[in-house]
Amino acid sequence: MTNLTGMLIRIDPESDQPIYLQIARAIEAQIEDGSLRPGDRLPPARPLSSSLGINMHTVLRAYSELQARSLVEMRRGRGGVVVGDEADVGQLARQLVVAAKRRGMDLQDVDALITEAWR
Repeated sequence: MTNLTGMLIRIDPESDQPIYLQIARAIEAQIEDGSLRPGDRLPPARPLSSSLGINMHTVLRAYSELQARSLVEMRRGRGGVVVGDEADVGQLARQLVVAAKRRGMDLQDVDALITEAWR
């Protein structure tokens, strides 16, 4: 377990889950609960890997996983930065509309799906 710049990360070397995924999921959980907010920087890979006692490339792989899922942006010289999710929600809404139209659904059908999912 490590707490670097306010981030708490626990890894379980005995887990079947790869360490990089444990790190990525720990960071994702902190983004979801608001502990990490848009604009917050992730700790540099080298100090984080050192504090966790793991290889730096494992941390970089975790960061890469988060970037692939559009949760963080990797900026050259600045490291990882948590991105806002406003654009992601808009993009998901557009994808939903396109998929619904392909299936012949109308706005009322989509509204019913969203209302049901909201509950």
